[in-house]
Amino acid sequence: MDFKVGDSAEMRKTISEEDVRAFAELTGDHNPVHLDEEYAAGTRFGRRIAHGMLGASLVSAVLANELPGRGTVYLSQTLKFTAPVFLGDTVTARVTVRHVREDKPVVTLETVCTNDRGERVVEGEAVVLVPRA
Repeated sequence: MDFKVGDSAEMRKTISEEDVRAFAELTGDHNPVHLDEEYAAGTRFGRRIAHGMLGASLVSAVLANELPGRGTVYLSQTLKFTAPVFLGDTVTARVTVRHVREDKPVVTLETVCTNDRGERVVEGEAVVLVPRA
């Protein structure tokens, strides 16, 4: 494994109406705070928000495609949702290597998602199994 503490990678995605509707269909989560503008207007958010797990799922894309990359398998993931993601927000998912095991192909990474206003919307830690080269 050629990973060292401090290595990082990220990706950005603007969350669209289509993303939220597709995520609702895929997961079966039809909470009106995500899908119904009138309902959402009466909530503390004042408008619709994306599913928390939709934002958090961007971390998986970084792990699989960037760092550690192809063949990476989740062992665990902690998540803390710290702010809402609104439709139209651009979310940046960033992973940073925190620990590389010497005895096994296992890497621990800090996982953070921020919105285009610089606010952290998701924080956590992933432990992944990295395929041997």
